[in-house]
Amino acid sequence: MNKYHAKRTTVDGITFDSKREAKRYVELQILERAGRITNLQRPKPYQLVVNGVKVGRYTPDFTYVENGVEVVEDVKSPATKKARDYRLRKMLMLAIYGISIKET
Repeated sequence: MNKYHAKRTTVDGITFDSKREAKRYVELQILERAGRITNLQRPKPYQLVVNGVKVGRYTPDFTYVENGVEVVEDVKSPATKKARDYRLRKMLMLAIYGISIKET
């Protein structure tokens, strides 16, 4: 069991960490079929390197293109948004890559 009590869920043969993440995947598939987003992918890891030193990595739930802009999205509950390690990775993504994570 996950420390936040999320239940793993499988959709289209893909196992997600939570029901909420699986639901968002289905929503994004619909948006992609409708042409509102393109290039839906999961996951795409980013190496977090500062001054040549690898300090970690961040793997978002989804990446896709919306209105010509790459979107990096993570499905987060209020509790996980507050987790110190997630907040640090979020700040590193902005500092290193200039990417603001979309939280849903």
